[in-house]
Amino acid sequence: MALHKILKIVAVILSLAGIVFLGMIISKGDEVVKATGEGVDGYLYLAYITFAIVLLFVVVFVLKGIFAGNIKRTLLSIGAFLVIIAIGYALSSGVETPMQEGTLSESGSRWVGTGLHVFYILAILAIGAMVFSGIKKMTTR
Repeated sequence: MALHKILKIVAVILSLAGIVFLGMIISKGDEVVKATGEGVDGYLYLAYITFAIVLLFVVVFVLKGIFAGNIKRTLLSIGAFLVIIAIGYALSSGVETPMQEGTLSESGSRWVGTGLHVFYILAILAIGAMVFSGIKKMTTR
């Protein structure tokens, strides 16, 4: 329960700091902020701090869950995910692509394609799991 209270206090402090930085940005005016970016630094630092705290908690609780649970099952899940990434990489092709701010390399293009293929595979698996679960529920009643 002490951790919950500490987190509530940290959340309130971060919220109040966000309100203060927002007030500073609003008081500067749109044109000044657009032209110079003045007043945005505090907001960015606040975002970095929040991101670091969230990342720390995610890593800690994931590691805690891995070691408290079934490590074999976790490693099998990670292995399955890596296999899906390998399949996505094999399905994608890289083409050097001109862009507004330079060129996307062949390797970069291939990794973008890999990300899209992995997304599609995982989406199909998720939809299939929901359909399978729904059919299973309907047939067991």
